[in-house]
Amino acid sequence: MKPIDTLEDIERELSALVLLDERLVHVREIAGDVPLRRRTADFAGLCNIVVAQLISVAAAASIWARLDALVVPFEPDVLLSKSDEDLLGVGLSNAKLRTLKAIAGELKAGLVLDEAVNWPGTVAHKRLCEIKGIGPWSADIFLLFCAGHPDVFPIGDVALQAAVQHAYGLEDRPKGKVLEKIAKAWSPHRGTAARLFWAYYRVMKQGRETLPV
Repeated sequence: MKPIDTLEDIERELSALVLLDERLVHVREIAGDVPLRRRTADFAGLCNIVVAQLISVAAAASIWARLDALVVPFEPDVLLSKSDEDLLGVGLSNAKLRTLKAIAGELKAGLVLDEAVNWPGTVAHKRLCEIKGIGPWSADIFLLFCAGHPDVFPIGDVALQAAVQHAYGLEDRPKGKVLEKIAKAWSPHRGTAARLFWAYYRVMKQGRETLPV
Protein backbone atom coordinates (compact mmCIF):
# COMPACT_ATOMS: atom_id res chain seq x y z
CA MET A 1 0.00 0.00 0.00
CA LYS A 2 1.60 3.26 -1.14
CA PRO A 3 1.72 5.90 1.61
CA ILE A 4 0.79 9.54 1.12
CA ASP A 5 4.25 11.08 1.29
CA THR A 6 4.15 14.09 -1.04
CA LEU A 7 1.84 16.76 -2.41
CA GLU A 8 2.07 14.91 -5.73
CA ASP A 9 0.57 11.87 -3.99
CA ILE A 10 -2.33 14.02 -2.78
CA GLU A 11 -2.96 15.38 -6.28
CA ARG A 12 -2.99 11.86 -7.68
CA GLU A 13 -5.42 10.72 -4.99
CA LEU A 14 -7.67 13.75 -5.53
CA SER A 15 -7.89 12.97 -9.23
CA ALA A 16 -8.97 9.43 -8.37
CA LEU A 17 -11.48 10.66 -5.78
CA VAL A 18 -13.45 12.89 -8.13
CA LEU A 19 -13.89 9.92 -10.46
CA LEU A 20 -15.40 7.92 -7.59
CA ASP A 21 -17.76 10.70 -6.47
CA GLU A 22 -18.49 13.56 -8.86
CA ARG A 23 -19.82 15.69 -5.99
CA LEU A 24 -16.23 16.02 -4.82
CA VAL A 25 -15.38 18.13 -7.88
CA HIS A 26 -17.16 21.11 -6.33
CA VAL A 27 -15.73 20.33 -2.88
CA ARG A 28 -12.24 20.35 -4.38
CA GLU A 29 -12.86 23.67 -6.13
CA ILE A 30 -13.98 25.29 -2.88
CA ALA A 31 -11.29 23.71 -0.68
CA GLY A 32 -8.31 25.06 -2.59
CA ASP A 33 -4.92 23.73 -1.53
CA VAL A 34 -4.99 20.43 0.36
CA PRO A 35 -1.95 20.30 2.69
CA LEU A 36 0.19 17.23 3.38
CA ARG A 37 0.93 17.73 7.11
CA ARG A 38 3.22 14.74 7.61
CA ARG A 39 4.99 13.82 10.88
CA THR A 40 7.27 10.95 11.83
CA ALA A 41 5.71 7.48 12.09
CA ASP A 42 7.44 6.57 15.32
CA PHE A 43 7.22 6.74 19.10
CA ALA A 44 7.60 10.52 19.13
CA GLY A 45 4.93 10.96 16.47
CA LEU A 46 2.28 9.03 18.39
CA CYS A 47 3.24 10.58 21.74
CA ASN A 48 2.99 14.06 20.24
CA ILE A 49 -0.62 13.36 19.22
CA VAL A 50 -1.45 12.20 22.75
CA VAL A 51 0.16 15.28 24.32
CA ALA A 52 -1.84 17.61 22.06
CA GLN A 53 -5.24 16.14 22.88
CA LEU A 54 -7.88 18.47 24.38
CA ILE A 55 -5.53 21.41 24.94
CA SER A 56 -4.61 24.49 22.92
CA VAL A 57 -1.95 24.40 20.23
CA ALA A 58 0.24 26.73 22.28
CA ALA A 59 -0.07 24.64 25.45
CA ALA A 60 0.65 21.44 23.53
CA ALA A 61 3.76 22.95 21.95
CA SER A 62 5.04 24.13 25.32
CA ILE A 63 4.52 20.76 27.02
CA TRP A 64 6.02 18.89 24.10
CA ALA A 65 9.12 21.09 24.07
CA ARG A 66 9.73 20.34 27.76
CA LEU A 67 9.06 16.63 27.32
CA ASP A 68 11.32 16.43 24.28
CA ALA A 69 14.10 18.13 26.24
CA LEU A 70 13.67 15.66 29.12
CA VAL A 71 13.49 12.44 27.08
CA VAL A 72 16.72 12.39 25.05
CA PRO A 73 16.76 10.57 22.74
CA PHE A 74 12.99 10.26 22.49
CA GLU A 75 12.76 6.50 22.74
CA PRO A 76 10.65 4.10 24.83
CA ASP A 77 13.48 2.98 27.13
CA VAL A 78 14.47 6.54 27.90
CA LEU A 79 10.92 7.64 28.71
CA LEU A 80 10.38 4.62 30.96
CA SER A 81 13.59 5.41 32.81
CA LYS A 82 12.27 8.81 33.91
CA SER A 83 10.41 9.24 37.18
CA ASP A 84 6.70 10.05 37.21
CA GLU A 85 7.56 13.21 39.09
CA ASP A 86 9.83 14.43 36.30
CA LEU A 87 7.37 13.48 33.55
CA LEU A 88 4.41 15.08 35.29
CA GLY A 89 6.59 18.10 35.89
CA VAL A 90 6.64 18.97 32.19
CA GLY A 91 2.86 19.44 32.27
CA LEU A 92 1.51 16.01 31.42
CA SER A 93 -1.71 14.85 33.04
CA ASN A 94 -1.74 11.51 34.84
CA ALA A 95 -3.90 10.03 32.08
CA LYS A 96 -1.57 11.15 29.32
CA LEU A 97 1.46 9.87 31.22
CA ARG A 98 -0.18 6.45 31.51
CA THR A 99 -0.84 6.46 27.77
CA LEU A 100 2.75 7.38 26.90
CA LYS A 101 3.99 4.56 29.11
CA ALA A 102 1.53 2.16 27.47
CA ILE A 103 2.83 3.14 24.03
CA ALA A 104 6.41 2.63 25.19
CA GLY A 105 5.51 -0.79 26.53
CA GLU A 106 3.90 -1.85 23.25
CA LEU A 107 6.94 -0.78 21.26
CA LYS A 108 9.25 -2.67 23.58
CA ALA A 109 7.00 -5.71 23.11
CA GLY A 110 7.50 -5.58 19.35
CA LEU A 111 4.98 -3.17 17.83
CA VAL A 112 6.56 -1.43 14.81
CA LEU A 113 4.68 1.79 14.15
CA ASP A 114 6.17 2.60 10.76
CA GLU A 115 4.75 -0.64 9.37
CA ALA A 116 1.18 0.55 10.05
CA VAL A 117 0.87 1.99 6.55
CA ASN A 118 1.08 -1.55 5.17
CA TRP A 119 -1.87 -2.81 7.22
CA PRO A 120 -5.47 -2.54 5.97
CA GLY A 121 -7.11 0.55 7.46
CA THR A 122 -9.45 -1.35 9.78
CA VAL A 123 -6.63 -3.59 11.00
CA ALA A 124 -4.30 -0.66 11.65
CA HIS A 125 -7.03 1.25 13.47
CA LYS A 126 -7.91 -1.74 15.65
CA ARG A 127 -4.28 -2.50 16.51
CA LEU A 128 -3.53 1.05 17.66
CA CYS A 129 -6.76 1.23 19.67
CA GLU A 130 -5.58 -1.83 21.59
CA ILE A 131 -2.97 0.41 23.24
CA LYS A 132 -4.41 1.59 26.55
CA GLY A 133 -5.34 5.25 26.26
CA ILE A 134 -5.35 5.40 22.45
CA GLY A 135 -8.83 6.08 21.13
CA PRO A 136 -10.22 5.98 17.59
CA TRP A 137 -9.44 9.62 16.80
CA SER A 138 -5.81 9.40 17.96
CA ALA A 139 -5.32 6.16 16.04
CA ASP A 140 -6.66 7.65 12.83
CA ILE A 141 -4.67 10.88 13.17
CA PHE A 142 -1.47 8.86 13.60
CA LEU A 143 -2.30 6.68 10.61
CA LEU A 144 -3.07 9.71 8.44
CA PHE A 145 -0.38 12.19 9.34
CA CYS A 146 2.44 10.00 10.66
CA ALA A 147 2.13 6.74 8.73
CA GLY A 148 0.64 8.40 5.64
CA HIS A 149 -2.01 5.68 5.41
CA PRO A 150 -4.06 6.27 2.24
CA ASP A 151 -7.35 4.73 3.34
CA VAL A 152 -8.30 6.01 6.81
CA PHE A 153 -11.15 8.45 7.57
CA PRO A 154 -11.70 9.67 11.17
CA ILE A 155 -15.49 9.38 11.37
CA GLY A 156 -15.51 10.79 14.90
CA ASP A 157 -13.91 14.09 13.88
CA VAL A 158 -16.46 16.88 14.37
CA ALA A 159 -14.92 19.11 11.68
CA LEU A 160 -15.16 16.35 9.09
CA GLN A 161 -18.76 15.65 10.08
CA ALA A 162 -19.65 19.34 9.71
CA ALA A 163 -17.82 19.64 6.40
CA VAL A 164 -19.55 16.63 4.85
CA GLN A 165 -22.93 17.87 6.13
CA HIS A 166 -22.39 21.31 4.62
CA ALA A 167 -20.86 20.15 1.35
CA TYR A 168 -23.55 17.55 0.68
CA GLY A 169 -26.46 19.62 2.00
CA LEU A 170 -27.43 17.07 4.65
CA GLU A 171 -30.08 17.92 7.23
CA ASP A 172 -28.09 16.42 10.12
CA ARG A 173 -24.40 16.10 10.86
CA PRO A 174 -23.43 12.56 9.78
CA LYS A 175 -21.98 10.51 12.61
CA GLY A 176 -20.83 6.96 13.24
CA LYS A 177 -22.18 4.40 10.79
CA VAL A 178 -23.78 7.10 8.64
CA LEU A 179 -20.49 8.85 7.92
CA GLU A 180 -18.69 5.51 7.70
CA LYS A 181 -21.08 4.48 4.91
CA ILE A 182 -20.58 7.77 3.06
CA ALA A 183 -16.80 7.53 3.35
CA LYS A 184 -16.75 3.92 2.19
CA ALA A 185 -17.52 5.16 -1.32
CA TRP A 186 -14.14 6.93 -1.32
CA SER A 187 -12.07 3.84 -0.54
CA PRO A 188 -9.15 3.26 -1.11
CA HIS A 189 -8.56 7.04 -1.03
CA ARG A 190 -10.26 7.93 2.26
CA GLY A 191 -7.12 9.49 3.73
CA THR A 192 -7.05 12.13 1.02
CA ALA A 193 -10.82 12.56 1.29
CA ALA A 194 -10.31 13.46 4.96
CA ARG A 195 -7.64 16.00 4.04
CA LEU A 196 -9.93 17.44 1.37
CA PHE A 197 -12.84 17.92 3.76
CA TRP A 198 -10.59 19.45 6.42
CA ALA A 199 -9.46 21.96 3.79
CA TYR A 200 -13.10 22.55 2.86
CA TYR A 201 -14.00 23.05 6.52
CA ARG A 202 -11.26 25.67 6.87
CA VAL A 203 -12.79 27.65 4.00
CA MET A 204 -16.29 27.10 5.39
CA LYS A 205 -15.31 28.57 8.76
CA GLN A 206 -13.80 31.59 7.05
CA GLY A 207 -17.25 32.38 5.70
CA ARG A 208 -16.44 32.13 2.03
CA GLU A 209 -19.01 30.84 -0.46
CA THR A 210 -19.45 27.09 0.01
CA LEU A 211 -22.79 26.12 -1.50
CA PRO A 212 -23.84 22.50 -1.03
CA VAL A 213 -23.44 20.33 -4.13
